[in-house]
Order: sequence, then C-alpha cells, then structure tokens
Amino acid sequence: MRWLCDEMLVRLARLLRAAGHDTALASGGAGDAALLRQMREEDRILVTRDRDLAASAGGQGVWLADDDLDAQAAELSAARAVDWRLAPFTRCLMDNTPLRPATADEIAAMPPTAAAGPGPFNACPACRRLFWPGSHVKRLAARLDRLAGAP
Repeated sequence: MRWLCDEMLVRLARLLRAAGHDTALASGGAGDAALLRQMREEDRILVTRDRDLAASAGGQGVWLADDDLDAQAAELSAARAVDWRLAPFTRCLMDNTPLRPATADEIAAMPPTAAAGPGPFNACPACRRLFWPGSHVKRLAARLDRLAGAP
C-alpha cells in the first residue's frame, strides 16, 4: 500500500516511512480537493484526522480519531493491514526517498562514534541526510516491533 498522510499526521508518516512504506505527506495548507486529487493520481490511501475528508475519499480514506502516535498506528492497523516490518529503515524519514548505501566519503563525514559502529550506513540521494543504527534507530525499531505484535 502507498499512503498519503495529511499535514496533521507528520509523526505517523515518519513512522510508516521507518517501517518501509511509501508515504507521502501533504504539503502545509493543501486543500481537500488537492489531497483527493493526489490520492487518486498516485493511487494512495489517504490517512487523515479530518472525518469529512476521509468520507470524501470513500474506500481510499482512513479517519484517525486519536492524537497519540501509538494510538494512531493501532487505529490504522485496525482499518488496514499494516506491515510494520515491511522494509525497516529503507526510506528517508524526512522526504520518503528510498535510501542507498552511504559512500566511504559520506561515512567519513559522520560523527566518529557513528562511523565506528557496525552499520549499515545509508544516505538519502534527495536531501543528502545520513542514517546509521544509533540509539534513535534502536528505539524506533522497538516501537515497530511492538506495533507488529512481536513478543
């Protein structure tokens, strides 16, 4: 599934990206008509906190009632089958671009403690951010495991 989160669901969009899902995030101030058009043109499931917008999306819309990230993830999982372990940490959390392995020069530019780690080291070809398995990734991986129902 390909997702489109409205601007109120930035954290959920990043969580879906962390799990490996192709997740677009609505630009700030995008109107309902623009979101519905993007949903149709890109064949995405629209996830929104706006009940009327979700209704307008018909079968391609999911309305989330809760403000809490974990509750939103649970609501989404109840509405659609979400694989929280699809392809963890293969997309840029910021812009949704598929990551590629970091080059030796990019690894050398990382903080020394990160570069000394076991990797993998990845880079976003669009925004040039670098990613490595630090404490943030470990916490995020644990959250994805919880959402996936791992023991």
